[in-house]
Amino acid sequence: MTNNKITKDTSCMDDFDKNSITTDQAIEQIFNTISPIAENEIIPIRESINRILGENIESKINVPSARNSAMDGYAINKKDIPKEKTKTLKIIGKSLAGSPFTKPIHNGECVRIMTGAVMPVEVDTVVIQENVSISDTNTEIIIDNNTKPEANVRQAGEDILAGDIVLKKGKNLTPADIGLLASLGLSQIPVTRKLKVAFFSTGNELRSIGENLAVGEIYDSNRYTLYAMLSRLNVEIIDLGVIKDDVELLKQAFYKATEQADLLITSGGVSVGEADYVKDILIDQGNMNFWKVAIKPGRPLTYGKLGDTLFFGLPGNPVSVMVTFYQFVQPAIKKLSGDSSDLPMAIKIPSATRLKKKPGRVEFQRGIIKKDNDNNVVVEKTGPQGSGILRSMSDANCFIILPLDSETIEPGDLVEVQLFNGVI
Repeated sequence: MTNNKITKDTSCMDDFDKNSITTDQAIEQIFNTISPIAENEIIPIRESINRILGENIESKINVPSARNSAMDGYAINKKDIPKEKTKTLKIIGKSLAGSPFTKPIHNGECVRIMTGAVMPVEVDTVVIQENVSISDTNTEIIIDNNTKPEANVRQAGEDILAGDIVLKKGKNLTPADIGLLASLGLSQIPVTRKLKVAFFSTGNELRSIGENLAVGEIYDSNRYTLYAMLSRLNVEIIDLGVIKDDVELLKQAFYKATEQADLLITSGGVSVGEADYVKDILIDQGNMNFWKVAIKPGRPLTYGKLGDTLFFGLPGNPVSVMVTFYQFVQPAIKKLSGDSSDLPMAIKIPSATRLKKKPGRVEFQRGIIKKDNDNNVVVEKTGPQGSGILRSMSDANCFIILPLDSETIEPGDLVEVQLFNGVI
C-alpha cells in the first residue's frame, strides 16, 4: 500500500525550527563580522548631537579655572569663625563673577561675593547671605559659631582637571556632552563619518504612495518605516525604491548599493517562495552568515556581506521589519559607526493580561506600559499580534520579550520589557 503521508518542511507557522539560530547567536555572529569604521571628520560642536566621537577628548584647562563661590554671600577666613557666640567682620569690598576683588584681606575683614566669583587668596569660606546679620551702615556683618569652615567654595578643577579624559572615543554625543565640550572652550571636534545605508523593498505587489492600487496590490510602508528609523540613527540614507521580483533587476540593485553604501537593507524576498530571490543572490554574489533566527515575528532574516558592504535581508511583513531592525540592524549600525553605547535596556514588570506562547522562539510582542487601577506599573499587549498588523507597533511603547523556552504567561507574572528609546 502506498504511503500518502505528506512530508512537511518547517514553515513560518511553526515555533521550532532546527535550522534557526538563537537571537544571542545572531548578535554574536553579526558583531564578530563588524569592524568599526576609522574615518573621522571635524565638525562644529553645535552640529554634533547624536554623532559618534572619533577620538578621546582631553581637557587642556581646569574647570572651574579658579576657586570660586558656590553661593551669594560673604567670603571670610575660617580663622575668623568664633568658637562661641558671634563675631563682627568688616566688609572691605566686593567680588563679582568676572570682576574679582584683588586687594589684601586681613583678620576681621571680609568681602561681599557672588556665585561664580573668584575667591580672594586670603579667604577660604563663604557664609551665605541668609546666615549673617548686616549692620545698619552696611559696612559690617555678624556671624555665629555655627558657620562651617570652607563651606560653599568650589575648588579649581573640581569638575575637570587639566589632562583629564572627559569624553571617550565612541561616545554618542548628547546635549550635556555638547555643553561639556563648550565649557572646555572647544568649538570643533572629531567625529566618525556618517555611515551610508542603502535600502529597498522587493515585491511585484508593492506600490509607492500616490499611485493607484489594483486588486492584490498594497502600498509599500516598509521603506517609510525604515527611512524613519534610520533618520533617528544619524546616518546618510540612500533610498533605492521598490525593486520588482526579477533576478536581474535585483542583481543590479545589489551592485548599485555595494558601490555606494556601507550597509544594505532589503525588505521581502528572503523566505522560500518561488519569487524570493534575495538569499540566492547573496549566496551567489557575497557571503551569507545565517538566514533563519528563532524569533517571532521575523524568522526569515538573512545576514551576510557583499564585498565590504554589510547586508540585512529583512522579512516583508511590516512588524517583522521593525522587530528585526530594532534587534539586529540597529546594534550593527551602532557597532559599525564606533558607537560604544549599550544595547537597549530591558526591565521586568508584571503582565496585566494573559500572554499566549509556545516554546521554540523568542517572541517580541508589542506592549503598552501603563499604571493599573492601584497605581502599579504593568504592561499589556496591544491587541492582535500578527506580523502584518502595523498598528500593534504604532500603539505600543515597548516590546514584551518572551524567552525561547517559555510558555503562556499569566496575569501578574513578571515579564521582560524593552522600552522604545528613540528608534521606533
